[in-house]
Amino acid sequence: MIDFQPKYITFDCYGTLTAFGMSALTRELFADRVEADRMEDFLDDFEAFRIDQVLGAYQYYPDVVKSALTRACALWKVEYRDSDGEAIVAAVPTWGPHPDVPDALRTLAESFPLVILSNAADNQIGGNVEKLGAPFHAVYTAEQAQAYKPRFQAFEYMLDQLGCGPGEILHVSSSLRYDLIPAHDLRITNKVYVNRGYEPSVPYYGYHEVKALTELPALLGL
Repeated sequence: MIDFQPKYITFDCYGTLTAFGMSALTRELFADRVEADRMEDFLDDFEAFRIDQVLGAYQYYPDVVKSALTRACALWKVEYRDSDGEAIVAAVPTWGPHPDVPDALRTLAESFPLVILSNAADNQIGGNVEKLGAPFHAVYTAEQAQAYKPRFQAFEYMLDQLGCGPGEILHVSSSLRYDLIPAHDLRITNKVYVNRGYEPSVPYYGYHEVKALTELPALLGL
């Protein structure tokens, strides 16, 4: 049990709530240029460049994706096509939730205001949120904050908009690197790690760990 009644439950969106389909689509797009037995390494490099892209000054989300993919292609000495980046950017708003998400969110929303803080553009995330099937008090984006997680500025923007302190929220994410490590450093003490297998668990960062979002209501006594 989590012995804490949060003022808000805040969530990462992509990967945590919305099933993140970028690797699957990239694998399909680059099947003609990257050998199958090396594809996972290419996808890892594309992901690493996306992380690097968001650590500096704010860039519009489609530019983050396209720049990271261009850099991965340059590293691998394979052709980058404008259609690759466009296809990935266009696909993002079509992704729906993980199967465990909608019912859990509806249960949580009966007792707590739900908030999303997402590394997204304003014109991209609406379709994803609509597919989650639950009411949200607020949806904050990197475009609004002019910064991406894991930068503190993104979290600080959310807390300022909510008018609360780091000790008043419960933050939920499937990513330590983007969410739970910076949340720890900002003294957001109440955190839940939804372990979807993207990253290894690191209990040092002080969170409750679940395998599916359906476990969260029970942790809160619902």
